[in-house]
Amino acid sequence: MPKTPEQWLEHAAPAKKGGIFKLFLGYAPGVGKTYNMLSEAVRRHSRGEDVVIGVVETHGRKAIGELAAKLETVPRKKIEYKGTTFEEMDVDAILARKPQVALVDELAHTNIEGSKHQKRYEDIFELLDAGIDVLSTLNIQHVESVTPTVQGVTGIQVRETVPDWVLQRVSEVVMADLTPEALQSRMRRGDIYPLERVGRALDNFFREGNLIALRELALRQVAQAVDRSLESYREKEEPGRAVAIRERIAVGVSSNPAAQYLIARAARMAQAIDAELYVVYIDLGQDRSEANQKTLSANIRFAENVGARVVRLQGKSVAEVMAEFVREKHITQVVFGRSATRGWRRYFYLSAIHQFLRDAPAVDVHIVTQEPS
Repeated sequence: MPKTPEQWLEHAAPAKKGGIFKLFLGYAPGVGKTYNMLSEAVRRHSRGEDVVIGVVETHGRKAIGELAAKLETVPRKKIEYKGTTFEEMDVDAILARKPQVALVDELAHTNIEGSKHQKRYEDIFELLDAGIDVLSTLNIQHVESVTPTVQGVTGIQVRETVPDWVLQRVSEVVMADLTPEALQSRMRRGDIYPLERVGRALDNFFREGNLIALRELALRQVAQAVDRSLESYREKEEPGRAVAIRERIAVGVSSNPAAQYLIARAARMAQAIDAELYVVYIDLGQDRSEANQKTLSANIRFAENVGARVVRLQGKSVAEVMAEFVREKHITQVVFGRSATRGWRRYFYLSAIHQFLRDAPAVDVHIVTQEPS
């Protein structure tokens, strides 16, 4: 049976003896994540550390291939699937080899059916549990709470994602950065993709506006990681010093599939200010159908994956129940989705908001669209 997020985090908690997880974060292919990871690995190997490559994807890039050739590579495991042979990282072989450091490229990768684990981050957690340090790479668009924003900016749907809770296990984040102009120049030289693919890439994903937005998202992610590290340091080294009380954000959701965008917006808000996030579903007895239960379950899984605490409550009035929850949990900010804006539905929606404002204690209220524009 697959482990839950809580079980993975418990087994791989930094407080326990285990490996150090270092992540090289980028905002697009070609910014230098894998090259920087390999460069550090070569330096550590030259200092006498036992370093192996679990998996590195060269994508035909000469510089990466030359660096990878300087390190020992653990052969990948061949897996037959639907008449075709695939190669995946051999977790058991690395565990048997017992290196000090393992390189595991592309954190968001989904393993082929028949592998030991479904996702590569689960492979990494097993290595960390065994006391092996892991260096890995990730582009910002693969962080689950970011994907709706990325789709809104670029028009591209990201299919392979990493739940936000996985990043809680990362010990150190390094930004592999490059200006959008320099990245486009590297693209035009053929350093990232074959020249015949360059024109299409520059007209689509690699448009300058897209790259600027993605770079900003990645820089924010790193800044948040630095803030968390500083907070942890202060709590450990200066326990007597007063620490600011964290903000608490609550977002009300329904069985509507559009709620996932609302959850993602709230998650980014929470991360930006290092706030606790609660996703609240209030059961009014209107979601009994199989279709509604299915979409509700999907919304709850999404909320858990972006690191939210999911709370299910019952009542006859969303406004009344949410106001009581805000009072009990000392919530500081509430996020509501903008509902119907015409006719009698608009009247009831505005009435519910007014009732909440009347019944709730002092709290900031955000009303946002539930779908990307």
